[in-house]
Amino acid sequence: MEENLIINIGRQYGSGGREIGKRIAEKLGLAFYDKELINLASKESGLGKEFFEQADEKTRFSFFGNFLGISSVSADDYTYNYLTNENLFLIQSDVIKEIASKQPALFVGRCADYILRGNPKCINIFISADMDDRIIRVCNRKTIEHDKAAEMIEKRDKKRAEYYNFYTNKTWGAAKSYHLCINSSLLGIERTVEYIARFIGEQLSQ
Repeated sequence: MEENLIINIGRQYGSGGREIGKRIAEKLGLAFYDKELINLASKESGLGKEFFEQADEKTRFSFFGNFLGISSVSADDYTYNYLTNENLFLIQSDVIKEIASKQPALFVGRCADYILRGNPKCINIFISADMDDRIIRVCNRKTIEHDKAAEMIEKRDKKRAEYYNFYTNKTWGAAKSYHLCINSSLLGIERTVEYIARFIGEQLSQ
């Protein structure tokens, strides 16, 4: 059976990547998955979704320290924490693979490009944006001041990079990890959507 078309989008925080992904999914008739994966993983595993929310886009040593409010833990706790986050990642990976096997879909984040690396119908895209535009977008969305938005962007990007680099052994945002890297500030959201949709069409016609 022919594989379904899968679009995987990585994005800098505040780049408009989620909005762009949602519009592309609507334009191409693809199922759209972002935070929805947490609910699906929770249902599949029987675990509360708060476990996946706490571990979401965090590296292996962050989960129990943050979840329990502990700043210093033993080596045994580190091992347990590592195994727990590994299991949560594997559960979410299985959900992504199951979805991709059943329908055309677009995934935002969650290392989906790596998880589905054996699928020849995957197109992997990374969306960045100029810092000024990212700050403005986050300020408007979160109703916060410029400095707070800049700090939030730095922290979110760091977490995304650590999460992606750890689980994939690749480099988050590096051109060689994707089929297309694009700065949404150059064209704006709507024209970036149009550009990516054309790119996908060209890739499918080859």
